[in-house]
Amino acid sequence: MSDHQSGIEEKQVGNVTDGKSYVHFERGGPFGSLRIRNFRFLWIGNILGYAASWIQGMALNWLVYSLTGSGTILGTFNMVRSATTLGMIPATGVLIDRISHQKLILLKNLWMFVITLGLGIILLMGRSHTSYLFIFTFLVGMISTLDQTLGPIVIFDLVPRANTPNAVALMQTGGAFTRAFCPAIGGFLLLWFAAGGTFLVQAIAYAIIVITVFQLRFPQQQPQTVRSSALQNIKEGIHYLARAPVTRTFMLMGFILSVFTIPVVTILPPIYAVKVFHGGADILGILLASIGVGGIIGGIVTAYLSRLERWGLLQLAAVFLLGLSLIAFAFSTRFWMAVLLLVSAGTFEAIFLSTNQTLLQLSIPDHLRGRVTSIFSVNAGLGIIGGLLAGIGSDLFGGPKTITIILAGSASGLAVLIFIFSTTVRDYRLSQGIKSKVN
Repeated sequence: MSDHQSGIEEKQVGNVTDGKSYVHFERGGPFGSLRIRNFRFLWIGNILGYAASWIQGMALNWLVYSLTGSGTILGTFNMVRSATTLGMIPATGVLIDRISHQKLILLKNLWMFVITLGLGIILLMGRSHTSYLFIFTFLVGMISTLDQTLGPIVIFDLVPRANTPNAVALMQTGGAFTRAFCPAIGGFLLLWFAAGGTFLVQAIAYAIIVITVFQLRFPQQQPQTVRSSALQNIKEGIHYLARAPVTRTFMLMGFILSVFTIPVVTILPPIYAVKVFHGGADILGILLASIGVGGIIGGIVTAYLSRLERWGLLQLAAVFLLGLSLIAFAFSTRFWMAVLLLVSAGTFEAIFLSTNQTLLQLSIPDHLRGRVTSIFSVNAGLGIIGGLLAGIGSDLFGGPKTITIILAGSASGLAVLIFIFSTTVRDYRLSQGIKSKVN
């Protein structure tokens, strides 16, 4: 892509002589990617999207648990969204490779604006019934696969290849910032404006995001690689994974969080807030905010580590320490200690997510990026398993602690096994991905 097309403002410092349009740029320190105009607008829009999403998730989980008092129903509620997301995988990759990415971002945020505004109005009318919440989460799930798949791809559209580790880390940091503060904000919004007003605030955020999308300048999308049928395009993505061990390995590593750790920090916090720490929405907000504070730390640390070579080993260490942090959290009896341990868990989670997504995207050919990345959304299906295990396990064991230990311990154990048996991950260098311009 040209400098004009992508809004790149960095200084060219060199190139590679492989006959391809790859140009190396200075990384410009831990915040260098923010000097790119396109990335600044993308970052601002994503911050607003993350904020709306965290407030939405906190409000929905709290409403469901308040109305039912059941961990199983809470897990089932999140299963609906995951199942819908999983069902959209066949179409998502093809849409991303066929349609302008800018148009898809607009579609996603307009969709979220309409349904969020609708639920807000319904709740303001006093119709707080779980059926409306299930319908809403189903509609959110329809667009979630597109959102999850397109997010990392757009970074590669707008940022030079050498800057992508830094850009992904900064995006992760921004997401963690909203994760730290927006659940608490969501708790206060519930107290001040009730559930209906909380969803109207989210709708305003999505409307502002639409405005930022118009400020983005995308390179022209090449359509020549997506002329075959939708089914054939999906098969191409699967066939690529079958013959690409690096991409396949990093994708499988990403699934560990979906099953074993993400349910602990998303499904179980409302139960910890009520049953363990005997609080309400304020305690839930603090627990979720603690994970977000850790995410900010982890994102900044990863940005500083963008010149570190052993990112494969860094991923494994992050998963292992994330699991240990959550196990210690389950054993904690004092609230302040639990908060500190969640900060630790959030730090290691952010480091893993940044390194995993960067190495995964660097390993995928540009013309297959949408189709291959959409397959990663199968973690929604695995999330169904993890969510149900977390919810049912909490009910079965009389609280969330035992199931937390089982799930987090499994994550740490898998990290040890991968370290022992997978040289692909253990010995992988970041420069391998940056230098390999795959087409």
